[in-house]
Amino acid sequence: MSTRPMDHAIPHIRGRIRAGVPLAPYTWFRVGGPAEWLVRPADAGDLVALLAGLPVAMPLTVLGAASNLIIRDGGLPGVALRLGGGFADVVAEADGVVAGAAALDVTVAEHAAAAGLAGIEFLSGIPGSIGGAVAMNAGAYGTEVADRLDWAEVATAGGLLRLPAAALQLSYRRALLPPGGVVIRARFHARPGDPMPRMAEIRAAREATQPIRARTGGSTFKNPDGHKAWALIDAAGCRGLRLGGAQVSEKHCNFLLNTGGATAAELEALGEQVRARVLAQSGVSLEWEIKRIGVPA
Repeated sequence: MSTRPMDHAIPHIRGRIRAGVPLAPYTWFRVGGPAEWLVRPADAGDLVALLAGLPVAMPLTVLGAASNLIIRDGGLPGVALRLGGGFADVVAEADGVVAGAAALDVTVAEHAAAAGLAGIEFLSGIPGSIGGAVAMNAGAYGTEVADRLDWAEVATAGGLLRLPAAALQLSYRRALLPPGGVVIRARFHARPGDPMPRMAEIRAAREATQPIRARTGGSTFKNPDGHKAWALIDAAGCRGLRLGGAQVSEKHCNFLLNTGGATAAELEALGEQVRARVLAQSGVSLEWEIKRIGVPA
């Protein structure tokens, strides 16, 4: 059932609208303040209606799986958008897979494997959902979305667009989406084959090198040209560095951890400490890969 807020700036849709919802439980770090409005459209048409009816000045944030995200302690103004089960379908075709934006990356890789399709095993090593993977051209283990994407379907205030991969101008951890556009579906090309050995390699590598069972957000910083972020962080003496409940992982020092009671402010401040130490030690300025959004407490 739809719950319509009293604030008429939010258009009426068939999906669910709630005010003041705590967002920490939705994020992998388990930190962050509330959303002014948390909105779950019922389907693609409902999403288009939402986008068309929102005032231009209303902030809109697409949360996805919130696996590479720090939501600040004061929360998110405007609309926080989450796509639910109606956007999570995965369909295997003869030479590819079509996946909804809410489908987890690993789930898409598993569907491809079950259909005897190889080429998108890299998705099994990315913690997140397909919408976010397309929006940031996610990559891992030598392959990125740009290498396998055929097209993406994007909801806009004017309707649905199906854009070829070239139109997104995919680059390192970036995609050019239409203004206010939200990825709802994507197609990845694949080939007949057995992806299971490669997926097993990726799983083993993640287990051995990453703190995958901790409250974390994946790679914190982008790899600068000619460098590995983790190696720069290690050389600057930041492995295991702590600030309150936040810590640089001992296992992989390009991961930040919430050890149990961290605030978003502590995680972000620790990241900035790491950036400052790396700059002082190596002269390289690290760029955040994790998104930091919202307002401070």
